[in-house]
Amino acid sequence: GRAADACVKTENNAEPKMTKWLTLAVLIVVADQVTKFAVVQYFAASPAVAVTPFFNLVLVYNPGAAFSFLSDAAGWQRGLFIALALGASAWIVYLLHKFPHQRLFALALSLVLAGAVGNVIDRILFGAVVDFLDFHAFGWHWPAFNVADSAITCGAVLLVWDAFRPHRAGTPEAQA
Repeated sequence: GRAADACVKTENNAEPKMTKWLTLAVLIVVADQVTKFAVVQYFAASPAVAVTPFFNLVLVYNPGAAFSFLSDAAGWQRGLFIALALGASAWIVYLLHKFPHQRLFALALSLVLAGAVGNVIDRILFGAVVDFLDFHAFGWHWPAFNVADSAITCGAVLLVWDAFRPHRAGTPEAQA
């Protein structure tokens, strides 16, 4: 009856909205990969470039995870990180399908998805993630990172923000 029709209608209406979030993720992956390609091409035979007194462009291959976690492991971490990222990506696509009308949540998921996919591509192609943004001050360097890492970080912050903000009853964002 009507309940079944409403479920079907909701599912069909979810597809265009989900497509919007997946398109955003694809655009971020493309930006990530284009910047990494340019950095690998330019810095393969060049040293780091000091852009400002606190920012360099560098070429770093990071076989580990965030903050170079497990970067000195024997190589087994590559498959683990690929599997984790692909599993997380599948879960995120499911959540985007289920909650496409929750704009902040879906935006956050799209950013995390893009970052995960961008870094998986690197792990498959290079066996490590290509990092190139190097911020530093007073002799301390933040670990080098990339566009995908930035997307993951922004997405994580938005997920926390979304979790703590109130959702009004009756809005698409409150319906779960």
